[in-house]
Amino acid sequence: MCMLCDDEKAYQAYMNYLDKMERQGKAADPNVAVNAVLDEIEAAANAAAKKKDDPANDKTLSPFFCSPINK
Repeated sequence: MCMLCDDEKAYQAYMNYLDKMERQGKAADPNVAVNAVLDEIEAAANAAAKKKDDPANDKTLSPFFCSPINK
């Protein structure tokens, strides 16, 4: 659990996961919970990286740069 305590976002995601499991009436296994939280954080980081790399989201492009047209 210490690795989650050092990271505020990971700790918040862990607590949200435990709350969600409690609302469903299920007992949360700590090992499964940690893996689920880390997978969720990794997926969010990958989605943010994809969004960041998309040329359509690049706000630093020159107005004279021709971006691909989204159809």
